[in-house]
Amino acid sequence: MIAMQSQSTASKKTVPDSEMSTLEPRIRISDVTLSYGALQIIGGISVDIAPGETISVIGPSGCGKTTLLRMLAGLARPTSGSVELDGAVLGGPDRSIAIVFQDYGKALLPWRTAAGNVSLALEARGCPAKERPAIIQDLLQKIGLGRHADKYPSEMSGGMQQRLQIARCLAQEPKVLLMDEPFGALDAMTRQALQDEVLGLVATTGATMVFVTHDLEEAIYLGDRIVCLQPNPGRIGRIVDVRLARPRDQLLTREDPEFLRLRRELYDLIKDDHQ
Repeated sequence: MIAMQSQSTASKKTVPDSEMSTLEPRIRISDVTLSYGALQIIGGISVDIAPGETISVIGPSGCGKTTLLRMLAGLARPTSGSVELDGAVLGGPDRSIAIVFQDYGKALLPWRTAAGNVSLALEARGCPAKERPAIIQDLLQKIGLGRHADKYPSEMSGGMQQRLQIARCLAQEPKVLLMDEPFGALDAMTRQALQDEVLGLVATTGATMVFVTHDLEEAIYLGDRIVCLQPNPGRIGRIVDVRLARPRDQLLTREDPEFLRLRRELYDLIKDDHQ
């Protein structure tokens, strides 16, 4: 069983929310479109994301959430417009950007242990072999897998596999962490525990996070801002500021009147897009 860890024990955000608007953007999305033949998937998206900021992305199925994330990862190139990372146009995958996929089972190498999967990222960034064991153990400890280094993915629960994928991404030392509905298949308690762990790790490392989810409460709980996409083609309908105190708490934050107000506002937005 995974022990619940309240965000009240986690480190506070490296960059205060009030200072984010004064920073040069870590990611700049400028009038991005993406088309496949005559079919336009993304239409004219523009938004700046500050260093250390967490952006939640929501919207109805088919509005381009995952496609947008793939462009931010350099896995898909826009038809027009640009994606910039620290002022430079992103032309393809970059080691400073890590992505956590929803299908954790296929993301991990089944023939490698937990330690071996984390080592993969260290090998890719040229980390000397003698330095890897200490880094691997530290990362596994942080993510709650310190005693499971020698286990293979098939010997782990879904929550443990997802933790392992996160640990491997953190081994890249990314500036940007992209997450594509990573907790959608997990039970409620595991999901909430991983939400808190991710928030704590992002606060500790100062990474910028873009988190795609269908869960409105998850979007509010994690985000500094919420980008609401509309479909046909995918475009920004509204950007909602989340003015909830950090660090956040699974009980107290969700009972906050502002949390409840935001949930209703987002529900009405999504409902309107389905009509």
